[in-house]
Amino acid sequence: MATSSSSETNRRDFLKKGTAATVTAGIVASNLNQSVYANSTDTLRVGLIGCGGRGTGAANQALSADPQTKLVAMGDAFADQIDKSHQNLINTKVKGQVEVPEENRFAGFDAYKHVIDNVDVVLLTTPPHFRPEQLKAAVDAGKHVFVEKPVAVDAAGVRSILETCEVAKKKNLSIVSGLCWRYHYGMRETFQQVHDGNIGDVVAMQCSYNTRGLWKKDRQESWSDMEWQLRNWLYFTWLSGDFITEQHIHSLDKIGWTMHDEPPVRCNGTGGRQTRTEDAYGHVYDHFAVVYEYANGVKAFSRCRQQDGCAVDVSDHVIGTEGRADVFKHRTLNHKGERMWQFRGKKNNMYQTEHDEFFASIRSGKPINNGEYMSRSTMMAIMGRMAAYTGQTITWEDAMNSKEVLKPERYDWISMDVPPIAMPGITAFS
Repeated sequence: MATSSSSETNRRDFLKKGTAATVTAGIVASNLNQSVYANSTDTLRVGLIGCGGRGTGAANQALSADPQTKLVAMGDAFADQIDKSHQNLINTKVKGQVEVPEENRFAGFDAYKHVIDNVDVVLLTTPPHFRPEQLKAAVDAGKHVFVEKPVAVDAAGVRSILETCEVAKKKNLSIVSGLCWRYHYGMRETFQQVHDGNIGDVVAMQCSYNTRGLWKKDRQESWSDMEWQLRNWLYFTWLSGDFITEQHIHSLDKIGWTMHDEPPVRCNGTGGRQTRTEDAYGHVYDHFAVVYEYANGVKAFSRCRQQDGCAVDVSDHVIGTEGRADVFKHRTLNHKGERMWQFRGKKNNMYQTEHDEFFASIRSGKPINNGEYMSRSTMMAIMGRMAAYTGQTITWEDAMNSKEVLKPERYDWISMDVPPIAMPGITAFS
């Protein structure tokens, strides 16, 4: 089914209008980028790539983090998403920092290129599939980047991200991850207690992200296969990595944090579709359970579920030889259940803090680079998906060297087949 002519016209119009401004604005942004050093008071030009709810929130937080910032460019696959995001932003307290003329609103698959050309700082909040290519383009162009989680949907993407983040280090560019719990004061102190030996030696971990279903958009008659999938990207592995990658990564990141970001040696797991069986939910699973094993014998037991009508359990526990850490309650207990430590420090909005520290690093000339842990946590999620999809034990080495590439043969607005649902014992590892 082809997209509507009005949709195509909107995309062409946005690209046509934006291209004319790209060269001139790009020169300005390039000159500014070269002049931004420690203690600079120059205005930082911010661009948003991916104008959904998370992207709109990130833009608000970015502008709130630094009064000398302006949102000057926006890009998304769909013009209506840009319009909605822009309208939401001009109704917030940062409205005076939103200066995105129509010619700087870019729609289409290559919208990210035009945004990058016009800014100093990039907020990358598109569906995860696009992250590796877009981050590489931003870093190659010398831009600081806030990059949402996860950072890829396959091993090829993770390898690309790792390479790009090494380039960012050489260019003294900040790369801040959307794995927001790393910026939560209570979490930081809790994991410091674990690392300082408050609960003894770590012997096991258990994490749950059992929640209810998320949003979906009913397919419109005018939508092509590609547009339908892009607008419902959660339910297609090539776009989201499945929800073990898109959502459960927060839990897996805490496992990685506990283990000083050392990768697991192997994992095995299970999963499937029980309640979300309609075509509207694409081909992803609605539950996973994966066990990760480390070289020192530690095991991490993880589970996640997106099923309506079920009990919610979002929690993380680290078990040690002398006690355990109740991560979400920011406390440690001995084996009798008696409290040994409780976080009493300042509370913070972790979403705001990650942007506060991001922009402070740009101003100070002391870049932050979260590339290693955001890549490894993403790979843990992908590895778990591989184990559940295939029914096989997957080693870290095999996962990192996987030849699986989820990128479609082409990006167009016409056709995009839905892959078959993975069947353990039948679906092969590649």
